[in-house]
Amino acid sequence: MQTKALTKQTQKRFSRLDRIALGILCAYLLLVAITQWGGIGGVGLDPIWAAAQQRGTLRVVTDPGWRPFADVVDGEFVGYDMDLARELGRRLNLEIEFRTTGYDALYDSLVNGDADLIAAALPYAPEQGERARFSEFYFNAGQVLVVPTASSINSLDQLSGLRVGTALGSDADGLARRMLNDGARFSLANDFDEASQVLSALALGQLDAAIVDHVAALIGCSQHPNLRIVRPELTFEPYALAMPASAFQLNANVNRVIVELQREGFFEELNQRWFR
Repeated sequence: MQTKALTKQTQKRFSRLDRIALGILCAYLLLVAITQWGGIGGVGLDPIWAAAQQRGTLRVVTDPGWRPFADVVDGEFVGYDMDLARELGRRLNLEIEFRTTGYDALYDSLVNGDADLIAAALPYAPEQGERARFSEFYFNAGQVLVVPTASSINSLDQLSGLRVGTALGSDADGLARRMLNDGARFSLANDFDEASQVLSALALGQLDAAIVDHVAALIGCSQHPNLRIVRPELTFEPYALAMPASAFQLNANVNRVIVELQREGFFEELNQRWFR
């Protein structure tokens, strides 16, 4: 009888431990769910996303004048990034409320709670990681090689003995000089003030190739149909949207939309609309 009593006590003790363990496991799974999905019953741990949903607006800050990405014309915000922000708002069911500040104060707008998102031809800046989260990259502003459409050039290896143009003192000029220092054998023509002048000379047959930034290349190829960009880009200088560091759910939703837009060809449409 004593053995049976001990057995029952042991079973009760283990049953109690099992219930405690099960409770701990459920609490852990609940914590994981809250962390991953931002909360229960519409109340999230991302205060930026929760506030935006409550207001029904997404506050987007930019620095006007960075054409063709951001500008104000007759009181209306226009540009590549402005169209992107509006499409984000449409897909997130939020009205876009544009705000302006100087370029040096963009991140301060996030930290001070004055804005939810930066859209301003913003280079990816990992050193700002304590103040901001960055979206998927949506544009590479790096340097590219441009050649006549009839040219057979499809790589840097084919530039030997040819005349390559850059704008003096530009990032493209610096890249071309480094290439020559590393053993490239092309002739550098850098007596141009602007990338547009380089591309005009290329279109007129005065150069065999040109190295310019991606924005200038897209505009130049639109203006000179006899020019084309050689892919891939020579350098990687990505633009991204930025959000407050605490805005993990907003960041996830923005990234989801950007991936959708990339798949649908939306950014190619923006290229044709704004780089001409």
